[in-house]
Amino acid sequence: MTAPGYSREGLARARKLRREMPPAERKLWFEGLRLLPQHFRRQRPFGPYIVDFYCAAAKLVIELDGESHDGFEAQHLDQRRDAYLAGLGLKILRFTNVQVMDEFEGVMAAIAEAAPTPPSPAVTPPLRAGEAKAECLPCEVGEVAAQPPEG
Repeated sequence: MTAPGYSREGLARARKLRREMPPAERKLWFEGLRLLPQHFRRQRPFGPYIVDFYCAAAKLVIELDGESHDGFEAQHLDQRRDAYLAGLGLKILRFTNVQVMDEFEGVMAAIAEAAPTPPSPAVTPPLRAGEAKAECLPCEVGEVAAQPPEG
């Protein structure tokens, strides 16, 4: 059984790519993305394409380009791929492998700017000794409930 929208071949290829990550992808994953509070996936299929890294909360795709992306034809294919992904409402950040290896802090700063830290869930502070919980009284529609006394 495959996930919706994924082909069996695409999933198998994504798994293979995860096992055989080039050095720049390994560095970005193990020394960067895994340590961020945002949740990233690696080698995520999107239709006919597999993106290097994806953050669903930020709708952000991160692509690393090695030497195979240098030629005219490869750049044309990258443009088609970017257009497809942008059509899905995704933002795309592209870095070269050299940038990841030589300018790691700058790459991470660009990623942090594109995928801001999600807000922490609201946490109610614990009651101090002797404090009582404020009572929640039912109120009529349109009536504002009384605020608990400050202590």
